[in-house]
Amino acid sequence: MNDHELDTLFAQARLETPADAGAAERFLAWHRSEAAPDVPLRPHSRSVRWPLLLGCAALLTGAFVLRPAPTLPASAAYDAYQAALGDGW
Repeated sequence: MNDHELDTLFAQARLETPADAGAAERFLAWHRSEAAPDVPLRPHSRSVRWPLLLGCAALLTGAFVLRPAPTLPASAAYDAYQAALGDGW
């Protein structure tokens, strides 16, 4: 395909047809119907949930991380290794 054919093709693609205008009108009608609210919105109904959930997660994480860890008893395997190999194993 040479340059002249490409220029002709691009010029045809830039021309608006009646089908293009109809498609644009259908899209705009749909977009306007979606943008118009059918029911009144509750103020801050969605925006309050995320900070509340993040705050609860931070509180629980802090509670689990900052609580003292229980002292764990020595296991039987550790006692067996210590008895067999000594303290420096």
